[in-house]
Amino acid sequence: MRETARAVDTAQLLRQVSIFADLSPEVLGDLAKRVSHKSAEAGSVIVSQEEPGDSLFMISSGKVKVVLYGETGREIILSILLAGDFFGEMSLLDRQPRSANVVAVEDSQLLSLDREGFQTHLNAHPTTALAVLAEMSRRLRHADEVIGNLALLDVYGRVARIIRDLAHKQGEQVDGGLLIRERPTQQEIAGLIGTSRETVSRALNDFNRRGLLEMQGKQILVRWGFLRKMDDAA
Repeated sequence: MRETARAVDTAQLLRQVSIFADLSPEVLGDLAKRVSHKSAEAGSVIVSQEEPGDSLFMISSGKVKVVLYGETGREIILSILLAGDFFGEMSLLDRQPRSANVVAVEDSQLLSLDREGFQTHLNAHPTTALAVLAEMSRRLRHADEVIGNLALLDVYGRVARIIRDLAHKQGEQVDGGLLIRERPTQQEIAGLIGTSRETVSRALNDFNRRGLLEMQGKQILVRWGFLRKMDDAA
């Protein structure tokens, strides 16, 4: 009985992950039997660049960052992932070493699916592979957009684009715009767009002063006018 309840709980967690959200209860139930639960303390390294990769990780709670480190130790943030996001799918599919480091920003709970379990699942339920491939395609398109932004936009434009993307992904519709309840830190935003924390601070304060944003602690209200301008420019 306890194992059955745990499988149901795991299936509900998997339903929150974008690549598995549309799977049938039968397929999701099979997948739930094959995952294991893991914990990661804030600051701990979950996977390291260049180490062998054989598992896909899904975040059930918490926050992690995907990073690279330069020769001088400078941190370059590729992405920040929250509950419902996943990572590690590339090594799971191509058997190559990890392409980046993943570090827990805060205490996080993860679901892990190893290559053997994944392949066994795909043999019985090949439609899951289509969901994974669709998400990988979306990520490649996003990576192309990020590269284009770094090449073509000035720093203020890159900060504005990050805020727009966060608003569309995490924002809650309220009077006046979309409310981001927990934005990344200024240092995290700086790492995402290749600039300094001070520059991000100046850009956010300028947007706030011009009435495009309203910042309250970790919350940001992104005004409709700001979103329309950014969407029109995209």
